[in-house]
Amino acid sequence: MTSPDTQPSSLYAAREPIFPRRVKGTFRTLKWWLLGLMLGIYYVTPWLRWDRGPSLPDQAVLIDIANRRFFFFMIEIWPYEFYFVAGLLIMAGLGLFLFTSAAGRVWCGYACPQTVWTDLYILVERWIEGDRNARLRLHRQNWNLEKLRKRLVKWSVWLLIGLATGGAWVFYFTDAPTLLQNLIHGTAHPVAYTTMAILTATTFVFGGFAREQICIYACPWPRIQAAMVDEDTLTIGYRDWRGEPRGKASVEGNGDCIDCMACVNVCPMGIDIRDGQQMACITCGLCIDACNDTMAKIGKPLNLISYMALTDEVRERAGQPAKSIWSHVFRPRTMMYSVLWAGVGIALVVALFLRASIDVSVTPVRNPMFVTLSDGAIRNTYDLRLRNKHGEDRWFTFAATSDAGFVLTLDGAPGLRVLVPANATKTQRLFVTAPAHSLGAEAARTDLRFWIEDLGTEAVPSNDRVHHDTVFNGKGE
Repeated sequence: MTSPDTQPSSLYAAREPIFPRRVKGTFRTLKWWLLGLMLGIYYVTPWLRWDRGPSLPDQAVLIDIANRRFFFFMIEIWPYEFYFVAGLLIMAGLGLFLFTSAAGRVWCGYACPQTVWTDLYILVERWIEGDRNARLRLHRQNWNLEKLRKRLVKWSVWLLIGLATGGAWVFYFTDAPTLLQNLIHGTAHPVAYTTMAILTATTFVFGGFAREQICIYACPWPRIQAAMVDEDTLTIGYRDWRGEPRGKASVEGNGDCIDCMACVNVCPMGIDIRDGQQMACITCGLCIDACNDTMAKIGKPLNLISYMALTDEVRERAGQPAKSIWSHVFRPRTMMYSVLWAGVGIALVVALFLRASIDVSVTPVRNPMFVTLSDGAIRNTYDLRLRNKHGEDRWFTFAATSDAGFVLTLDGAPGLRVLVPANATKTQRLFVTAPAHSLGAEAARTDLRFWIEDLGTEAVPSNDRVHHDTVFNGKGE
């Protein structure tokens, strides 16, 4: 029986705030460079310009939802070309599989938005409140004017960063300079303000307060990555055969680890890597920098903590040298991911350069199947959707080839030419008539091929042609 005064254990442990210590080293420097690069790309990209002519937007990267198009420098993606976006998403997934298979959670440690913005928020926190010990003291002390002042300043800067984050995001969906003016004057669409408010709040909460909780509880990738790694995957590990038993370096028989807790104090996830591999570890490498700094001070060999694979552990315990990094990176699993990634990329590039500048869809009108005219001729009707992907108006002309003789006429357009506005889609009705008693009129079905030619402009003529196969329905007697 359970004692009356015994309380049942909780399934949830209250969060203990983590205050990582400042550290210098190779991996910390790499993280700073990547942080600056990725934030720079994110904030600057909407302001880059690209001249596409007078009838198209000049924003280099634009997700134009209103007109259902995506612009990326010289590339323009239409809605029916969504397979390009799907291909890019597949490449992103395969790239994530590749890097995880080769070096563990390097995406989480260096490039994940949660990691990048959390690093930025911790940097602000350190500037305002001081390094780890000062922040710990401030956290534990009672509320007073000093604590309130520092917290308000910190939260204000965090909110400004969150506002800039949400603002940069909405700039990707419309002309950035115009939207900025509208936002300042209060005339922007409510969706823009709502999106900015949501992203500001989530950035503020996730980067400032939730931090490692997002990685541990909200993100599914730590649980999925196990399927991507194997015994040859490089990940961060502690060489316990070299570091144990821990203790003072002056005591004979102790290992290289002096139990200084530097690796724990710099960890943004608050874990002790010496306890072995853990789901919370994002392989950011900061514990390596901290441990190497300590090893250099006490005159011990570096890399007590470093990137290593399970196969390396087995070899080093046996007194053998570890495998080279390249043998871990280039192995069947990673090569398979690389081939798949490259294959999808090459297919997208080929499809991009081979896509036709003319896009036409032909829809036969089947209600009725055909119309018998007063002179006995048989007429079929077709709806053509003509898409002009160019930045100027273009003339399109029509022809047909078939074993039977047909007469083509356009609804509301003289001759067989129609003007399609720049960067737009035009629906045009086409009538195809088979003279009375002709092969096309008497047969039940006759194969028919439409030819559509882009005549270009007077300044820049074009001879681009496409065809579309369909059938002509006759009396079939």
